[in-house]
Amino acid sequence: MKFRSLTMTLGLICCVVLGALPSVASASDPGPYPDAKASDPAALGWMVGAPPPTDRIIRFDDGTYFKFPQWRWSVSNFRQLMPTTNVSRGTSNPSRLEYALRNDIDSIAFVPTGGAETMTWGQSLDKNYTDGIIILQRGRVVYERYFGVLKPEIQHGAMSVTKTFVGTLAALLVAEKALDPGRKVAEYVPELAQSAFGSATVRQLMDMTTGIRFSEDYANKDAEVWAHAAAGNPLPKPADYRGPRTYYEFLVSVQPEGKHGDGFHYRTANTDALGWVISRVTGRNVAQLLSEKIWRRLGAEQDAYMSVDSVGTPFAGGGLNASLRDLARFGEMVRNGGRYNGQQILPAEVVSDIRKGGNRDDFAKAGYKQLQGWSYRNMWWVTHNANGAIMARGVHGQALYIDPVAEMVIARFASHPVAGNAVIDPTSLPAYEAVARHLMRNAKR
Repeated sequence: MKFRSLTMTLGLICCVVLGALPSVASASDPGPYPDAKASDPAALGWMVGAPPPTDRIIRFDDGTYFKFPQWRWSVSNFRQLMPTTNVSRGTSNPSRLEYALRNDIDSIAFVPTGGAETMTWGQSLDKNYTDGIIILQRGRVVYERYFGVLKPEIQHGAMSVTKTFVGTLAALLVAEKALDPGRKVAEYVPELAQSAFGSATVRQLMDMTTGIRFSEDYANKDAEVWAHAAAGNPLPKPADYRGPRTYYEFLVSVQPEGKHGDGFHYRTANTDALGWVISRVTGRNVAQLLSEKIWRRLGAEQDAYMSVDSVGTPFAGGGLNASLRDLARFGEMVRNGGRYNGQQILPAEVVSDIRKGGNRDDFAKAGYKQLQGWSYRNMWWVTHNANGAIMARGVHGQALYIDPVAEMVIARFASHPVAGNAVIDPTSLPAYEAVARHLMRNAKR
């Protein structure tokens, strides 16, 4: 497959498999990897100079952007590397974030899942190659740290946290009666009638319970993940390339496997198909709709942006890039039942439906050993823990964690060399719960 050399790295970003991907450069760089300090992109001086030294140049077309440790620079600079489309914040003043910074967070101790020795919150940040992290309690910033080249004004790749925004937009359209979750996908997008998606309902797309053939096995050159990556890659195709050339062309080609509704299957193509449905219903692509319905109304500090394919279609499955504070604003809006910046941005029933979660038995069939008892609803991960926490999750450590009982929101960007959250969760999920317990015990009014 001649195009594989160009699509391999893009595919690893685009097609997210929680717990399955070995590394950002699994075929050429199996590790071990330098730790967070040794791989600090600012200290290594990537892309600094006019021009940068040859050994410090990072490019998209040769795949160097996805090697490690170059990756740690790339995730904060995607707009310099590939085509994107804007998610405008509009022209109004940003909403105000109140600060009540604490000095007792870094020392919070917890035991990683499956471990025996305690770790502190501060230690976990390096362990997970954190680029930026912010904690809100009752809407006030109690903790904020940046590392490497990430700064408050810079957008960072959100990876599959993007899916949560797309699922939330769909849930909003359902609440507005613009979208019927019980209707078949083909009723909205006739072009998908002969694909596996055509007979699925919109709800099955939103909760990823479709029966589609979409293998994300990167070791298999015939896996659908390669065709998806090739279709979405904005670079010119080889002269003899005969595959799909856009995300839409790829979606039309997806074949059935199993039955719709039989269980939860995390497959990026579902979100791409949902993005097509949303665009067809509203007449606007997901980047435009995200700006109109959420970003402008949040009072975001920065524009966001999304990566696009060769005809400008935003990558609904993982193309969003945003600032850390604006991701936290979105989380705080959801924590507040959809209300933020003096207005009701999401109907309260949308947030209530998300928090309720999906079918746990359906979710269990996916076999996530570290996420037992969880579910998936509107492209949100629902923990069903004692505090009813919900999450948005993306590879390499991207996370938005909302704990309604602790009145806490945690937003994190990271550039871990290993993509799968199965590697990151043992030192992240218990850390989030430890911070929640600490803030509840030591609340400052």
